Amino acid sequence: MRPSHTIRPVFDDPNLVSAAGLVPSLRLAESAGFGELLAGLSVPSPHAASKAGCIVGGMLAGADSINDLDLLRHGGMARLFGGVRAPSTLGTFLRTFTHGHVQQLDKIGAGLLAGLAKRVPGLLPGADAEGIAFVDVDDTIREVHGYAKQAAGFGYTGVRGLNIQLATISTPTAAPVIARARLRKGNIASHTGAGRLLAQALATARAAGATGRVMCRADSAYYGHAFVGTALRHGAWFSVTARMNPQVKTAIASIDPAAWTTIKYPNAVFDDAEGRWVSDAEVAEVAFTAFTSRRKRDHVTCRLIVRRVKRIQPLASDGTEQGELFAAYRHHTFITNSTLSMVDADQHHRDHAVIEQVIAELKDGPLAHLPSGKYAANAAWVACAVIAFNIARATAVAATMATARWATVRTRIINIPARIASTGRRLILHLPTHWPWATRWESLWSTATGPPAVLTP
Repeated sequence: MRPSHTIRPVFDDPNLVSAAGLVPSLRLAESAGFGELLAGLSVPSPHAASKAGCIVGGMLAGADSINDLDLLRHGGMARLFGGVRAPSTLGTFLRTFTHGHVQQLDKIGAGLLAGLAKRVPGLLPGADAEGIAFVDVDDTIREVHGYAKQAAGFGYTGVRGLNIQLATISTPTAAPVIARARLRKGNIASHTGAGRLLAQALATARAAGATGRVMCRADSAYYGHAFVGTALRHGAWFSVTARMNPQVKTAIASIDPAAWTTIKYPNAVFDDAEGRWVSDAEVAEVAFTAFTSRRKRDHVTCRLIVRRVKRIQPLASDGTEQGELFAAYRHHTFITNSTLSMVDADQHHRDHAVIEQVIAELKDGPLAHLPSGKYAANAAWVACAVIAFNIARATAVAATMATARWATVRTRIINIPARIASTGRRLILHLPTHWPWATRWESLWSTATGPPAVLTP
């Protein structure tokens, strides 16, 4: 592919736009109640709903800083959208947020997710009464620079930043959406506030259509009564990585050597003759009572499931493999109250890693930066990023790209160029011919502009 040498660029067309896919994406959000929800935002700033919508729209198109929101002001964008504001105005708007206003925006995001799940039934398939949904909780550090960032500190990663805690909802056949998220100071402990966040996430999951069994999953940072107790109070299963404390080590030592079962794991081979997996990984379980250091009514009787993996033997100095007197193992344990089989419980617990994909997509998008020095402004930015992420997920499902990442959705569906023409009192978007994903774009348009889907009982 070689560029032509007879090109002369001129920025002179007022009817071109570079992100025509924002039209069906934001119309999809509007049909799910986004406008009505934003109307309840009480930020002391004129036209707060329009300004919040601008921030979300800019994030959908790829903005990761306040200055990037200027991408909404080009060509014919003013003909497609009303109320587009300058980045400086939006930056001032973010700085008017207080903690209470951020909570309002967080609640708006939860309400929008419920609306999107009804508008796009394929957003959370398999979460009905016969299925299962997973609520995953984790946190991450977003590195920041400069001394003006309020609440920045050195967290568990050893870098200076702010902590973002989030909860996602997924099913065995659906990519995750974000139920709740919050920005916290950089040096906070991971598990702080986990109980309240989980309670809010479970309420959001129910509102979004998770009427069946819900399993709450987390890593060892959340191994505590706050997380497990919240799951129990809401009638949910829990699956939490256990810390290697003396009580857990004693339980592992008590497992009968004959109780270990080989499982499907990387590099495993299935032996047809014996009808089992030949693998370096095995699982076993034992009855367990967690949190015995607390008062008796807080003790939790559950299952301790242990996965052990053979340690790789180091090579000798001449490069040959040393013999071993006995096998050495690495043990990975988690507690659960589910009634799933031991192997299935282990598989579902390992799938908790899906939340890392959500974190990666956020950091590859609007959370590449936390753009303000003011803590509440950054918290509002995080809340808007969550809203944009969920709209992007609904956009992907409506465009029959249910497993596509946000960056892929931006490239194929949202950031598509178009020329605006008018006939009578209607605007026409002239999109590129031979666009490889035109059929998917039309599917999104049909869902966004058509009547609501009829849900079968």
